[in-house]
Amino acid sequence: MMMDTEKFINESVEQIKEEVKDEKVIIALSGGVDSSVASVLASKAIGNQLEAIFVDHGLLRKNEAKEVEETFKDRLNFKLIDAQDEFIEALGGITDPEKKREIIGHKFIEVFEREAKKSGAKYLLQGTIAPDWIESEGNIKSHHNLTLPEGLVLEIIEPLRELYKDEVREIGTALGLPDKIVHRQPFPGPGLAVRVLGDITKEKLRICREANAILTKYVEKEGLEKDLWQYFVVLTNSKVTGVKGDQRDFGYLVVIRMVQSFDAMTANVPDIPWSFLHTVSQEITAEVPEITHVSLSLSNKPPSTIEFE
Repeated sequence: MMMDTEKFINESVEQIKEEVKDEKVIIALSGGVDSSVASVLASKAIGNQLEAIFVDHGLLRKNEAKEVEETFKDRLNFKLIDAQDEFIEALGGITDPEKKREIIGHKFIEVFEREAKKSGAKYLLQGTIAPDWIESEGNIKSHHNLTLPEGLVLEIIEPLRELYKDEVREIGTALGLPDKIVHRQPFPGPGLAVRVLGDITKEKLRICREANAILTKYVEKEGLEKDLWQYFVVLTNSKVTGVKGDQRDFGYLVVIRMVQSFDAMTANVPDIPWSFLHTVSQEITAEVPEITHVSLSLSNKPPSTIEFE
């Protein structure tokens, strides 16, 4: 059954107006469709009372902070916060994925509360959607935006909480958001922290970022992104023997993950052309010298989740 997008938009705008009144609000803007739709809804409701905060936590894909800033700086009351060192330092030595998510969630709130004090904001708007809290409550995995600390000062508003990704995309289209935002590949809030297995270092993040950029380049070149829900590279914590030139090498094993899905609750791995995989693998090992071995994840969800951590 198709949702009534106009009714949802009108009701959400009125609910936000009624709850917020004359108070100021900040939104955790990631540049993904969920937070983008939430920000436009809130902007329709309260205008300049909303400040969109984009946090560069150092766990982003290649050139992502620049791209998000270019997309939103003229659309919203936009502010970019460089907190890379703060997040990466907090993650030092942490290997447990749930602990990573908890730390990242808490660091986000610390940053937002600092910014809220500057602007006098009372509310934090989030783009939380149904799969986030369903997976968290089902102990499948926690979502960083749901691991909020005790004593949180800001009050939370989640206008998309009962929606699924396809419904959020419908709302985004109805709100006039451009296609590149509405159909942007989902990216986890903890970013590359859950795609770099084991401990997080700037060097490992760089390696993962470069390999992922190569995969993305070829996915877009072949037009495969239209049929894929997500596509990314995972840097494992394993090193394997390789050969570079005529010398023995010892480098990282990375895994390519490409899935199709409708709402992220289930996902399947499609048939991927061998020539495509072969080309991507060759370029990754040639251009990222720290990587000696590339493999492909073939597991559907369930039994797997889409992300590795």
